[in-house]
Amino acid sequence: MSDRASASSNDEPPEQASPEEMSAGSVAGLDIADVPAVEVVLTVAMHLLTASAVACGLATNDDGSPREADLAEARVLINALAALVTASAPDLGSMHAAPLRDGLTAVQRAFREASSIPDPPGEGPGERWTGPIT
Repeated sequence: MSDRASASSNDEPPEQASPEEMSAGSVAGLDIADVPAVEVVLTVAMHLLTASAVACGLATNDDGSPREADLAEARVLINALAALVTASAPDLGSMHAAPLRDGLTAVQRAFREASSIPDPPGEGPGERWTGPIT
């Protein structure tokens, strides 16, 4: 090892990364380890549910006017929500799964109402996992 390298490694303490310098993934990884799996699934489901409702036009703009629906985005979000709710329901238990199913059904119905060209029964967003929504 050169004198220069040994001098710098012995003379100066190693630099600690500040929280701002740490990647978001490493900071989140420290916190997420303490969160129960059910809470992670419920949080993701609530984000999908909220985004689905907004995409179906169930939100308002800052001035109070109705927000325009984006049904292409809503379809993707509702499909993801339906798959998550259906796959995780056995592990969540009815106490957690039932409200998610109710919310999912509500955004599926909102999608149907907002769509000018209705999907055939069983082919609407999420219906491959939930069955037809009437």
